[in-house]
Amino acid sequence: MPEILQDHLPELQLGEPRLPGTMPCGADDWLRIDEAYAEQMRYRAALISDQQDKVLYEPAASRDACTEILTETLKVLPELGFTVAETHVTCPDTRVVAIDWTAPLKTLGHLVQEDICVLEKRGTEHVLTGAVLCFPANWRLADKVGRPLVGIHAPVAEYDDNIARRVQRLFDGVQVARPLWRFNKLRYEDADLHQPYRRKEGDAPPFIRSERQCILRLQQSDAVVFTIHTFVVRS
Repeated sequence: MPEILQDHLPELQLGEPRLPGTMPCGADDWLRIDEAYAEQMRYRAALISDQQDKVLYEPAASRDACTEILTETLKVLPELGFTVAETHVTCPDTRVVAIDWTAPLKTLGHLVQEDICVLEKRGTEHVLTGAVLCFPANWRLADKVGRPLVGIHAPVAEYDDNIARRVQRLFDGVQVARPLWRFNKLRYEDADLHQPYRRKEGDAPPFIRSERQCILRLQQSDAVVFTIHTFVVRS
C-alpha cells in the first residue's frame, strides 16, 4: 500500500462540492497528468497484474464502447506528453505500453491516471457495462457492474430520488465534445488509493482525497464515459 501524494489540490477543487455540481470543461480536458503520474501508474500496473478480476471489467458486450473510448484517448494523449505510434504508446514516465484492441480498458489502465467507467443506456437508465477501476473510494466494482446509476450510488446518503433524477438528466443531456466535470472531497485516515472498503477513521483524518470526475458522451456508441482522477494530499 504505497503512500502516493500530490503536492496540492487543483485550485478549483479547494471549495466544498455539492451533488451533482457539474461544470463544463474543454473538449479534451477530461484527462490530466500530474506530478504523481509515475507512482500512480506503477500502483495501477500492480493492481491490474495481481487483482485483475477486482479492478477490470470489459465483457464482449461492451467492446464497441470500450474500443471507442480507447480511440478517443489516443487522440488526446499527444497533448499530454505521450508519443502515440500505431502499435504502442510511449508514456511521460518512459514506459512503452502496447495497444491491445482486444482489451481496450486494460490498455487504458496502463496509460492514464484516470479510472474509466463506461455506462450505456438500458431502458430509461444508464448502467455500468465496463470499467477499469484501480482506485475505488468505498465501493467494489463487482457490486456495481450491470447496475443503473441509482444502484451504483445506493450507499451515498445524499443521493436521494431528487439527485438521482438530476444525475440521470445529466447523463441523458451531455453532448459529444462538450464534457462536464465535478469533484468530491473527503477526509481519510489512510492515503492508500485502492480503498474498496472504508477504513476506520480517527477524530482528525490526516489526508484529503478529492476526485476530479468527468462525464463525456461517445459519438459512435452513444455511451457515456465517467472518468475519475484521484488526488490525495495531506490535510
